[in-house]
Amino acid sequence: MRKHIHKISILLITLSVSISWSQERDNDTIKTDVINVVKPYTPTISDAFKVKESPTIDDDETTTKKEVEYNIFSFPVASTFTPAKGKAAVVDKEKPMELFDNYASLGFGSYTTVLGDVYLNHSLSKTDNIGGSVRHHSSQGGIDDVLLDDYFYDTKLNVNFSRKERDLSWNVEGGFKHQIFNWYGLPQPYYDVTSPETQLGVSHTFYGGNLGGDIAFQDTYIKSASVMFRHFGDDQGSGENRFSADVAADIPIADIEISTKVMFDYLGGSFDRYYNVDAENKYGNFNIGLAPTYRLVQDDLTLDLGVSLFYLNDTEASESKFYIYPNIAASYRVVDEVLIAYGGIKGGLIQNTYENFAEENKFVSPTLLVAPTDQQYHAYVGLKGKVSNNVSYNIKGAYFAESDKALFRHNEIQFISPDENYQFGNSFSVVYDDVSTFNVGGEISVDISRNFKLGLNADFFAYSTDNESEAWNLPSITGSLFMDYQIDSHWYAGASLFYVGERKDRVYETTFPVVSFGATTLDSYFDANTHVGYHINDRFSVFVKANNIANQNYQRWLNYPVQSIQILAGATYKFDF
Repeated sequence: MRKHIHKISILLITLSVSISWSQERDNDTIKTDVINVVKPYTPTISDAFKVKESPTIDDDETTTKKEVEYNIFSFPVASTFTPAKGKAAVVDKEKPMELFDNYASLGFGSYTTVLGDVYLNHSLSKTDNIGGSVRHHSSQGGIDDVLLDDYFYDTKLNVNFSRKERDLSWNVEGGFKHQIFNWYGLPQPYYDVTSPETQLGVSHTFYGGNLGGDIAFQDTYIKSASVMFRHFGDDQGSGENRFSADVAADIPIADIEISTKVMFDYLGGSFDRYYNVDAENKYGNFNIGLAPTYRLVQDDLTLDLGVSLFYLNDTEASESKFYIYPNIAASYRVVDEVLIAYGGIKGGLIQNTYENFAEENKFVSPTLLVAPTDQQYHAYVGLKGKVSNNVSYNIKGAYFAESDKALFRHNEIQFISPDENYQFGNSFSVVYDDVSTFNVGGEISVDISRNFKLGLNADFFAYSTDNESEAWNLPSITGSLFMDYQIDSHWYAGASLFYVGERKDRVYETTFPVVSFGATTLDSYFDANTHVGYHINDRFSVFVKANNIANQNYQRWLNYPVQSIQILAGATYKFDF
């Protein structure tokens, strides 16, 4: 330690002597010496280094991981805890509506209208089922400015029994109907409230019955068969019997299958008289038909190639005739279910009957000429498909060529000694003519939601006749609109609208001294109807209906105005046996 102190002391003395000498030199006078500069001063910067943020540590102790051993010592623990069982959450769901096989409905409304409907269906076993229905619709009339009674009754009854087995199923059914209508369409102003004809009893009663059945087979060449016998008559001495039967089979020929249908149709009937002649009016015929068809399916194309052959025998005229008709149809899926093109050309022999005429026009006279219609061909093309899952459409065009097509035409007044209550220009007859019909139409169906459905269709017609001056009582336009809305689980509603364009019928132009006829135009009309109902429970519901709500006093047939607005209320009860 002393040695170090000694060295420091010597260093301090030396420094002080140097400083003193230097000060002495500074006090000397500056001499005028010459200084030579060899080169200019060039400063330099020493190299720098950056300290690394993560220095390298060369230490074996820090890079070597040590193994750690864990030893668990288990020992039992006494516990009385019992976990609760898991339970699914409760989801609120709507109670499903109970379905019933039977119902009865009864309603009453304006014009003393009664509407009743009963439908029954009962399973006797796993294979057997029995059912039936009764429908009644009546009104006491009361149409404005009508000179005669206009009440009507319409009652229909049907029963059936069916059985379904593994290899076949069959059904037997029978029915009866009773109807009363009035020839209330006295032409005005030929008749008025002062005319004695206003005291006429003009009721006309129809009755009819049917009995028949059908059978269908599985895994056999014969696919199905059906038979039906119908009787129809009235209180004017008219009577008609019809028996029809058909059999459908798939007949193998070589490697192809021909779908074949064999048909038989017999009709016989009579009226007490002709319209202007008091002599028995009889009619009758039978026809046998054969319709083989071959179906070709290739990718998106379906093609039916066939022909229809008919043999007709007029039993009253003792005449026979043979008919051949095309039976061709095709469809092609252009864009899967979105766009399907279809078309075809078909024909057939149409059996006209008194019952069918009376069903379409309740005011025909029991003096008709009844004969079949020869539909030479019916050519059609169209497009159909779905725009979406909720919207479907169908657009079509067609051309009909028909020989002996039946047309309803207004009967003339029997001025000289009329014998019957339908000879005052208040009934209709049937005339036949060769008629060509051009038709364009379409329909659209929209399921706006699960509970709201809408349907619309319209057709346009143009006619050409050979003998008659007009296509009597055939409309130029028809259309309809349907809506159904399930408002909630209790309330429901619906509406319908029917439109019928102008028609033409025959009327007198002059009656004296020469009788001549002309044509008159019946105005177009639309008939709007609506209904609303409430389900009190699964079994019982009530409803209100309104028909012709636009209150149009239109004429469906010449001189036959209809009832104006009609309101009807009732209830429906569903049940099981």
